Amino acid sequence: MAESVASLARRGRELDFALIGHQESWRAAADVLAVLRGPQLAPLPDDEIKDILPWIPPRAVCHVEVGSMTGTKAHGVYIDSFIPPDRLEAAYMHDNIARVRAAAAYAIKAGAKIVSLGGFSSILIEGNFDQLPERQDTVFTTGNTLTVAFIVQGIQKMCALEGRNLRRSTLLIVGATGDVGSGCARCLAPYVKRVLLRARNLERLRRLAAELEADGVQVEIAADRQQFSAEADIVICAASLASGSLLLGRIAPGAIVCDAGYPKNLSPNAQMPEARIFFGGLGQITSGMRFTPDFHGVLNRHPFPDVVHGCLLEGMALALEGRYEPFSQGRGFITPERVEEMETIAEHHGIYLAPLYNADGPVEDVLDLFVA
Repeated sequence: MAESVASLARRGRELDFALIGHQESWRAAADVLAVLRGPQLAPLPDDEIKDILPWIPPRAVCHVEVGSMTGTKAHGVYIDSFIPPDRLEAAYMHDNIARVRAAAAYAIKAGAKIVSLGGFSSILIEGNFDQLPERQDTVFTTGNTLTVAFIVQGIQKMCALEGRNLRRSTLLIVGATGDVGSGCARCLAPYVKRVLLRARNLERLRRLAAELEADGVQVEIAADRQQFSAEADIVICAASLASGSLLLGRIAPGAIVCDAGYPKNLSPNAQMPEARIFFGGLGQITSGMRFTPDFHGVLNRHPFPDVVHGCLLEGMALALEGRYEPFSQGRGFITPERVEEMETIAEHHGIYLAPLYNADGPVEDVLDLFVA
């Protein structure tokens, strides 16, 4: 299927970066396998894909070339950990960490200078960097800082589109104690009227609330999954969920809701007809991106070209900048200053907030405010 580490070395090209990810649905996994098998072979039946996927070891599935508006380019590989989409729950944590470790070892052996951890890979590792293999000259980043940057920018853009005054708004963050959720809280808390924090771990919630309150922020906390929904004008969903199962319950009319999960947090059964929903944490590479073999529309399944999750874009932006450092590591260290620094690096290379969209298509089209 994909090229081996040995074949990568024979190409004689230094790897600036590696991206570690997985597919969020069986349909996406089937599409990846179809490209790897080639057009000469018939697509595998769904039941065979579900049987085969758990036995595929992590490996590079394609080369990635990304351009900068400065004229420079960076070269890397996308490594799929092949975590089955239905095995993201806590019961499979040991197996999934082992897969991420194997993918990390692949990246190290391939000689990647910096590795970005995408999707559940970053969630599994953000508090367990000691789980990664010996790194030699390779550094790792969760990519969470740039993800936070794009979530915050998306909230600001939606407020502008909706004519919403951010300073008069009540912000609810679901999954507030994770690295992304807590980073969003620190960045947005100074600019809203009130902050509501929801997460499963009450002790971490109390610590985060105390940190924000020390800066004069009005904060309330809760572990109940549906508490606060009706009170919030703005909602960020950044919980570590294995599937789209989040039901917010009764929600304020016209509330802005950012689903920043991978997989998506919101359940398909969530009934929020008056909410303004968008998918957050996504950026766009304006100078282009090339996959070999061609995975456009497979690895980046978005309605706009060259859109990538912020967690993966962070590694690419750092590679273009020549800053091979673990910019995002651990949990709870994302600050407004670090977010601003990461935004500056990304923008220097033409990596910006992606056009906003949701399951129905572009948000600007939905609001009849799209500018071509």
